[in-house]
Amino acid sequence: MKNVDIDLNLLVALDVLLAEGSVTAAAQRLGLSISAMSRTLARLRAATGDPLLVRAGRGMVPTPRAKELREHVHILTRDAQAVLRPQIDELDVGALDLTFTIRVSEAFMEFLSARVVAAVSTAAPGVCLRFAPKPDKDAGPLRDGIIDLEIGVIGTTAPEIRTRFLFNDRLVGLVRTEHWLLAGGDAIRPEAYAACHHIAVSKDGNTAGPIDTALHALGLSRSIRVVVPGFPDAMRIARQSDLVALVPQSCVGNHQTPDHDAMVGLTSFDLPVATPDFRISAMWHPRMDADPAHKWLRDTVIGVCRTAYRHR
Repeated sequence: MKNVDIDLNLLVALDVLLAEGSVTAAAQRLGLSISAMSRTLARLRAATGDPLLVRAGRGMVPTPRAKELREHVHILTRDAQAVLRPQIDELDVGALDLTFTIRVSEAFMEFLSARVVAAVSTAAPGVCLRFAPKPDKDAGPLRDGIIDLEIGVIGTTAPEIRTRFLFNDRLVGLVRTEHWLLAGGDAIRPEAYAACHHIAVSKDGNTAGPIDTALHALGLSRSIRVVVPGFPDAMRIARQSDLVALVPQSCVGNHQTPDHDAMVGLTSFDLPVATPDFRISAMWHPRMDADPAHKWLRDTVIGVCRTAYRHR
């Protein structure tokens, strides 16, 4: 049987292609041109004897063989990278040439991502940060190594996930600065708040929350007229309407940054009913505990978040 030389670089490309399901997204993640990524896919098809990804409308879908390979290829790639990465006693941060994937909410992207990028790029210009959306709180991506770090409210049931507290957050009301609700100048009464029309933030359509429980105890309820998937969306609509938004305090800043661009034309206020605070934490898988580069990353991100909200 003839020996065939195999380019192991194709393994990394296959892992990314199967994870992204898109030639364009894979090219961006690997820092290649789309044409180069297309040629790589052609080589992978020839090597595996399978189309791997095929057209479906404007997107691409994996073949049964690709689905079968996806997890195995990811494990092989992760293990190969671990074998070939030297054990570093003293980390040279400035020499790092790595990509880290951080799963965050839209609110984090809007209000904290730029600070994280500035801190990371200043210390480690060779590091690439990939921010991934947060559709749910499933721990699977952390376990599988698809995600390196997650920022948000702890909601996973995976007991092994490591966490570090960042800051306490709470809900506040938000309206355009000229809104009639602010005209009295005093604390807003529950009846006045409930009489407004509201914006709810929900990815799954479920709009009930702690504010509704507290209002219900007083015989009141919100009249929700708009439902949006993210807090930045709610803020944009509130700025241009008489609708009232309900957002985390972290979205409106603190006394250090009360006038950031997102708050132009908007005013926040304390809710007229009590709602519980919630803890924002950093989360990662324990296999990364001892990795020097990962420790540097999480310490940097944690430091930025705590600095932004240390005076809350």
